Amino acid sequence: VQLVESGGGSVQPGGSLRLSCVASGATISGGCMAWFRQTPDKERERVAAISARGERYVNDALKDRFSISRDNAKNTVYLQIADLQPEDTAIYYCATGRPPCALATSYNTRGQGTQVTVSS
Repeated sequence: VQLVESGGGSVQPGGSLRLSCVASGATISGGCMAWFRQTPDKERERVAAISARGERYVNDALKDRFSISRDNAKNTVYLQIADLQPEDTAIYYCATGRPPCALATSYNTRGQGTQVTVSS
């Protein structure tokens, strides 16, 4: 499966974005999907995950602003981010894996990522 992210960009604090991840080469309907983010000075962070049945796992510190959804008919997973802050600046990439979906180690295939930059 190949994963291609889009929707990143430069936004001002308080703005919002919706990131998309389109899968090709295989269906994602039966697997776990997740969004991670990475900056040069921090470890990779699993932001949110969603199971095949739609069960959502979002980091406690982010759940007020981040939401994950999936459209299996479009082979796509989304990450909606509200009230963006400078600390959200990172490369965001999606990944697919097998249960348990809540664990970051469950994911073995990821895309190239999309850059999100938050600054005034």
